[in-house]
Amino acid sequence: MFFSKKQEEKPSLPANLVDLRKDLKTRLKEVPMPGEVSLPRKDQQLLQKIRLKTSQLNANNITRTKAYLDFYCLYPEIHWAFLGHMVSRNGGWNMTDLQGELHARLLNKEKRHMFFSFLERGNWLIFQDAYPQLLLFMESKRENKNMFYLLPYLNVSVFMEVVWNHYWKKEDRVLLAVALIVNEQNYLEKRVMQKSLFQKQVFQTLEFAVQDLFSFNHLLFPFYMDGSSVEKAALVGVTLHHFDSLHERIRIGKRLYRLLFQDKTLLGKMFDWAIRNRHTGTRKDYWPHIFNDINEGIPGARLTKRLKGCQLRKGEPRLYSPKLEFAWKNAEHSPAEVGDWFDCIDVIAYLRKENEMIDGEIMNEYCKTLERLELAAIAKKAIFT
Repeated sequence: MFFSKKQEEKPSLPANLVDLRKDLKTRLKEVPMPGEVSLPRKDQQLLQKIRLKTSQLNANNITRTKAYLDFYCLYPEIHWAFLGHMVSRNGGWNMTDLQGELHARLLNKEKRHMFFSFLERGNWLIFQDAYPQLLLFMESKRENKNMFYLLPYLNVSVFMEVVWNHYWKKEDRVLLAVALIVNEQNYLEKRVMQKSLFQKQVFQTLEFAVQDLFSFNHLLFPFYMDGSSVEKAALVGVTLHHFDSLHERIRIGKRLYRLLFQDKTLLGKMFDWAIRNRHTGTRKDYWPHIFNDINEGIPGARLTKRLKGCQLRKGEPRLYSPKLEFAWKNAEHSPAEVGDWFDCIDVIAYLRKENEMIDGEIMNEYCKTLERLELAAIAKKAIFT
């Protein structure tokens, strides 16, 4: 049998995406939307309630991260909520690293604040877009009717309105999770990644070019190997090397999702760890044998090598890793930019199901990164100041 070049480049869609593609294609055409004041009073009140609750829980990385987990405990069928929780934990750890013992020696105050602003803005934006969707799903379940027609009034992309409608009928949990990954990364692209301020002061800096050194690119999922909270947490995860690439961020997001949900036993262990360990922002949450949220060092003392193979040398103080509440004040945010990122039907290609198993091996790489970071802090090269 012979195939045209066009057919070879664009294989037929799997059955679960055919109807979705048709609906998405229809929504690419601009659809007039009645003003909010024309909605029934009950709908208007619900929108205000969702906006208020989202704003309250979007105070900082701690409140956001907890909100994701609380939602997942109520609705475990919404896989993305747990993925959002675990990735948001990593965002918090990266934020507090900037005020921790090692990063503070390598980056001056202005650069640390700029990196924090970049991390915080992204974390804030994702929550204010994703959490209203979760709340509207909760309300739809409570009322036992589809209420996703209200999503556009919350500035959520029509892409997600179509996907949520599809989920309401088909309950395709994997498709919904992947669609949320695609949505959030596209949502960030113009609002953070392409912002001239962050382009100039984050992406075009030497520090971002060597992000591997600063450990910002390691996404870690802790768990207890034998189910005991007495032991130090084991780690699995994925490393992101091109954070400024939309395609790479989506690819890594999908890998992280599979890592979380491909093995029910491992998922149970990671969920158990998350429930037992309240997110505070300090890396002590998962490795108290190396990190402490109290600075054990002597003020002004010269930094010496303490780490060897992810263990502290005998008699050495632990590395300082503060809690978020002591590292950074709550940030003030300007309103999210309006506009829908969805303008091309080809994005549906990201929704194809993938079955590749992810091993999640990251311990050796992460340990080496910590040692490199420590050595750089000891050297305190002038190039980073």
